[in-house]
Amino acid sequence: MTKLQQAVTPNEAIEAIHELVSHPQRASDDVITALIEGLSHHHPAVPAAAVDGLVELASASVNPLIAAFKASGDQAVQAHIIQALARIGDPKALSLLEEVIGTSVANHCQGNVRRVAARGLGRIGSLAKDTAIIRQAIDKLTWALLTPEDWALRYAAIASLQDIAQPEVMPPLQQALTQESDRVVQARLNSAIAQLQSSS
Repeated sequence: MTKLQQAVTPNEAIEAIHELVSHPQRASDDVITALIEGLSHHHPAVPAAAVDGLVELASASVNPLIAAFKASGDQAVQAHIIQALARIGDPKALSLLEEVIGTSVANHCQGNVRRVAARGLGRIGSLAKDTAIIRQAIDKLTWALLTPEDWALRYAAIASLQDIAQPEVMPPLQQALTQESDRVVQARLNSAIAQLQSSS
């Protein structure tokens, strides 16, 4: 368990992460804790490997990741945690991803983290069987599509609504088209609407 902590080079750390993930007891609390600690490594390849490992250990890693996000004051670590949770797509992370996207333009994390969180909502909404969870994801993505000034967040919301592909996503997409001024976002809206209409 200490091999990751003792690693001197990034390659040693990545090798230690791969060993942890392939261990028979890989979903143990100790392994998940060690992987979460790897998210704070200074070399970018090491947190990336730790994220991959934590995604592979879903759903055992979801609750520890949520707890680690709330306990950490490090924005880089928090960004890696949101990336892992977004890729996993577990409904237990829904509230945290909503919180990261924010409730107003003035209340937000780093822009990229918000966009990753929006994509995570799309994954949750596309995988969920519970209509209440799907509705909650669509509601937050509708807000992200129609409200913020961040064009890239609106773009991410379109992609996520398209992933969810429920009939309820069409009205907000069509509404957005009437008010959207960014040409890149307009093009993405038109593409999403056309794709959804052709598959319905």
